[in-house]
Amino acid sequence: MKFKPHGYQQYAIARIVQDPFVGLFLDMGLGKTVITLTAIHELKYYRWAVSRCLVVAPKKVAEATWQAEAARWDHLQQMRIVPVLGSVAKRLRALNTPADVWVINRENIPWLVDYYRNDWPFDMVVLDESSSFKNPGSKRFRALKLVRSRIRRLVELTGTPAPNGLEDLWAQVYLLDGGQRLGKTLTSFREAYFTQDYAYPGQMYRTYSPQTDAEGRIQAAISDICISMKAEDYLQLPEYIENIIPVALDAKAQKQYDKLERDMLLTVDEQTITAGSAAVLNGKLLQLCSGAVYDEDGNVVRIHDCKLEAFLETVEQLGGEHALVFYWFKHERDRLLEVLQAKTNLRVRVYGGAQEETDWNAGKIDLLLAHPASCGYGLNLQQGGHHAIWYGYPNWALEIYQQANKRLHRQGQKYPVVVHHLVVQGGMDELVVSALHDKGDLQEALMGALKAKIAKAGKEKKR
Repeated sequence: MKFKPHGYQQYAIARIVQDPFVGLFLDMGLGKTVITLTAIHELKYYRWAVSRCLVVAPKKVAEATWQAEAARWDHLQQMRIVPVLGSVAKRLRALNTPADVWVINRENIPWLVDYYRNDWPFDMVVLDESSSFKNPGSKRFRALKLVRSRIRRLVELTGTPAPNGLEDLWAQVYLLDGGQRLGKTLTSFREAYFTQDYAYPGQMYRTYSPQTDAEGRIQAAISDICISMKAEDYLQLPEYIENIIPVALDAKAQKQYDKLERDMLLTVDEQTITAGSAAVLNGKLLQLCSGAVYDEDGNVVRIHDCKLEAFLETVEQLGGEHALVFYWFKHERDRLLEVLQAKTNLRVRVYGGAQEETDWNAGKIDLLLAHPASCGYGLNLQQGGHHAIWYGYPNWALEIYQQANKRLHRQGQKYPVVVHHLVVQGGMDELVVSALHDKGDLQEALMGALKAKIAKAGKEKKR
């Protein structure tokens, strides 16, 4: 296929070629991969400015996305892209295979840095989804920091540079400029742009809130090295429609749900609830909404089928249209497969990698079940359908939620994208969906909601 870049793509390519260190904070669907490959091609074959390029990506993206993107375009056919995955022996074999670009999953960056040490061979590094390097205390950040001085060109790609707040920017920008713009340390960054929050009894860690003008000052400080573009400003995407499908529990299921919810809530004190205990509690309540929970031994305890029945009705109403179905817990996936195999003749698959992506886009799959964390980055699924169904929801993961929805609503989609949300009325997933749509501090919203539920359960117990 002949690549005819849009104006914004031409600009982004030129910036990568021109600037040795640049962050492309491009919204989902703007073509970050082809932009970057085109720039690498220019730098290597026409300017002799790059010898060996390393791409660091999420595992599923590293497996197939970069190779598939290069094979898609005429001008990139000659590029040799080798994935560095699998066992140590396979990784070493891949590293010694002649190529233009080597693609490794981010979990193996510490191993790679330790393997090469002072002989780091990659003069250009691309961080695909650089937000995964937002934690300066992580092994992957510390490892990359060790070889930062040996990298002559660094490109950061992400559509969500600050998924959990402005603090996430420091580590990413540090890798680009060594601390010139936002400070040499995270502490100095916080002192310049944040205010420490008031601590409450039992709090295990310090929290910070951005100063009133922090966002504008940070944007001004990094504007010369980071490019930010939103899809709605550059693409004529089809309409994005959300359809909330309320799920009502029957009397027996509601009684079971209420009892289990109350019993779990009463095990936690509203005054001392932490993020860790809130995450566990929230996860259990989300499982309850889906109809089953894991017991202490990891066994699945079925509670109700109300959501499953609503799901089947939704599929029936699609009238044969293909749908991407998101689940969160393994038992949700297993129950979905069980009911679909028993009550339908649909072609159902669970997303596992490149083959499912190919078959989905070829129209060979009616329902593709996918965990949003496994297919959130880099996958182009817009050719296989325009309906998505959320059966289960992620815990406090706005970035995962947004990325998953963009698998269908992206460049090349020809039809309006309809995202269906199955929501138990009065259940935890109703609170989660509300918080996800609010796009504010999701963790704070959910902890506040849990504290309110705990207080209510305590009052009911005293009656």
